[in-house]
Amino acid sequence: MAMIAVTPEIAIDEREIRFEFIRATGPGGQKVNKSSSAVQLRFDVLGSPSLPDEVRSRLIILSGRRLSEEGVLVIEAKRFRSQDRNRQDAMERLCALIRQAARRPRRRRSTRPSSAARERRLQEKKRRAALKRQRGRPDIRDDS
Repeated sequence: MAMIAVTPEIAIDEREIRFEFIRATGPGGQKVNKSSSAVQLRFDVLGSPSLPDEVRSRLIILSGRRLSEEGVLVIEAKRFRSQDRNRQDAMERLCALIRQAARRPRRRRSTRPSSAARERRLQEKKRRAALKRQRGRPDIRDDS
């Protein structure tokens, strides 16, 4: 049973990952219609015992449209002509996605603008208003 270390706390069992090889579009020349060099990596996010719950929920959000209705993450790799390089690329992308989900997002601290910033904003509003007032029709009064 080989484990893939993603972070110091998270390791995924290789048996949780399935690879499917499909024909790639793009470069390849005469060999393009014969070899299946593109890789589809499938990882069951919902059914994986390797992921902590908070990482799983963040991974579901990060996965977006790559996540199927059954909760299976599908990563397609077809950047390279070689099946092995595409397989490696798909694994790296999966690990990067899990690492990103493992990082706990910072809590947002609500802040208020300083009085100087408020004053600058009001001054800028007054300046813009004056500039726009100047764009109007000139005030023509005949004093005759």
